[in-house]
Amino acid sequence: MATEVLMSPSEVSSWLVPSFARSVTSAGGTAPQQDIEAAALRLLARWNEPERSYHGVAHLVDLLQHVDELKQETHNLDAVRLAAWYHGAVFDAAESAAYARRGGEDEAASAELARAELSALGVPEPAVSAVATMVAGLARHSAPGDGGDSAVLSDADLAILASDPQRYRQYLTKVREEYAHIPAHDYLAARKAIVGRLLSRSPLYTSPLGRGWERQARENLTAELARIDREMASTAPTT
Repeated sequence: MATEVLMSPSEVSSWLVPSFARSVTSAGGTAPQQDIEAAALRLLARWNEPERSYHGVAHLVDLLQHVDELKQETHNLDAVRLAAWYHGAVFDAAESAAYARRGGEDEAASAELARAELSALGVPEPAVSAVATMVAGLARHSAPGDGGDSAVLSDADLAILASDPQRYRQYLTKVREEYAHIPAHDYLAARKAIVGRLLSRSPLYTSPLGRGWERQARENLTAELARIDREMASTAPTT
């Protein structure tokens, strides 16, 4: 089962910016430290946007911790960490995202942001390209084709699905809050499509260490799908 490490806001703020700076430097970034830290603060401002009930700083921290949990599987740990920072930097919970049957994280736009900002920080092009490719590869949670670092990022992002049932319900509540403006039946239809797509993946987790989360995640998703069907029956529009 995926684990969670709880941290206070002060603990989070004390290590996130230095952690980003270390990853940029380790990836070959040549910009002055103050410029790197300024980039981290801009990213944190994005992650702190008020519409993010689930996809906020806590999710970023959780993802970084799960990347470290799977770090034995990585080839370039700092590139994966940077991809985690940028993977949901651009977020859109508008109706268009929900009705397109996708989450609020805009992977394509986030990948372009990563490419622009990391290039400006002097990160070499091969490393920039690797980060942007990983970020873009999370679109629709499609199974990564090259394994390795992409698999780790994907598995870390999906680790929440293997939480204990109580935390899984909390996750669902927070995601629903991000789409409170979407009518219940429409939201359930969109969520059903996402859950069905996840369940169709075999396996759901593709890194060797991540595969230990498979059973719990499928139990949670299967239970959610059954709950969605019940709720859709009760919220079906009348004619």
